[in-house]
Amino acid sequence: MPKNKGKGGKNRKRGKNEVDDERRELIFKEDGQEYAQIQRMLGNGRCEAACIDGTKRLCHIRGKMHKKVWISSGDIVLLGLRDFQDDKADVILKYMPDEARLLKAYGELPENIRLNEGVNALHEEDDDPNDDYIEFEDEDIDRI
Repeated sequence: MPKNKGKGGKNRKRGKNEVDDERRELIFKEDGQEYAQIQRMLGNGRCEAACIDGTKRLCHIRGKMHKKVWISSGDIVLLGLRDFQDDKADVILKYMPDEARLLKAYGELPENIRLNEGVNALHEEDDDPNDDYIEFEDEDIDRI
């Protein structure tokens, strides 16, 4: 049997998570960057994101974040745009929910974006309070 020459296995790597609970400084976008909301995960470190400028882009999760920062649909991220490919981008940073609320309060994110929901969260709200109300007749209840 081969000898173990490393410093530990996958459990050591799993427990090596830095403290993310502390408050970090809010990072705003610069030139060549854009805010986006993840629409769906595609696998292999890629995802589809709806950018704030109205474009859907295929995004690649950078290696520093891969398997360390878990990204799911509905998350607000900062994308690094590519000069040579407009329909592709790289995920630079994932915003925590409280940071995303701060961005919305500062006016960086539009008002029509829904922060706590997944797919199709960038569309206008068309909630009608009468949609959820269903009225049953007495004869309908008797059939059940």
